[in-house]
Amino acid sequence: MKNSDILVHTNHRPFPLPKGPWVMKQVWKDLLFAHWPVNEAELLPYLPPGLELEQWEGTPWISMSPFVMDLLKLRGLPPPPGVHRFLELNIRTYVVRDGKPGIFFLNLDASSLLAVAAARLLAHLPYRHATMSYHCAGGDIRYSSKRINAHGDEAVFQGIYRAAQPLCFHAMPGTLLHWLTERYCLYASDRAGRLYIGEIHHLPWPLQEAELHIEHNTSMKALGLTPKSEPSLLTFTKRLEVLVWPIKKIKK
Repeated sequence: MKNSDILVHTNHRPFPLPKGPWVMKQVWKDLLFAHWPVNEAELLPYLPPGLELEQWEGTPWISMSPFVMDLLKLRGLPPPPGVHRFLELNIRTYVVRDGKPGIFFLNLDASSLLAVAAARLLAHLPYRHATMSYHCAGGDIRYSSKRINAHGDEAVFQGIYRAAQPLCFHAMPGTLLHWLTERYCLYASDRAGRLYIGEIHHLPWPLQEAELHIEHNTSMKALGLTPKSEPSLLTFTKRLEVLVWPIKKIKK
């Protein structure tokens, strides 16, 4: 898809496109969205001052997404070797600042050491290197991510997921699924507590109902989170093209 075709569609956004040119394009493939309600007290220690935990009907949520980063390239340049394709598994929650809703990453595992180093340095995001694997056969996606956290505990996700039906749909405004998925900015903080914002744009999420068989999952336990074992909502997205703007420091 041409980038201009993505940029021309903006009515689905909750706020206008950011000023200035986008600087990076990413393509996300075979992405699972798994969502859980969680205890507010478990999330609050992660939030830096200046961000407010956003809740759906009085309950905060987290989401886990394993996927394939199948293209990462800077605008006007060829895909960089070693980081243009890698595996990623992220865990995020939902926040707001000055009335602008966004996401806050609790952890991002990636299979590329270069991608981890660059994202930690330039975007202030909590990327960590993990041993990861991905295999797709007959519609089933077998995904694995393994690492050891700073306390010596395993952070592992192993599971098989797939689209449960062929038809794609868009989340309806006003629904929990729309609240969880249609987010167009992220917030981050550095070690000094300074806040940053990064904005993105894409077409509305093309979602399919999904099935997930979890073989082993300690990825949230390693963060001190204790949601119930099975996610409350599941969707699958085959492919999404994303335009990314520079991460900017938030002025106080």
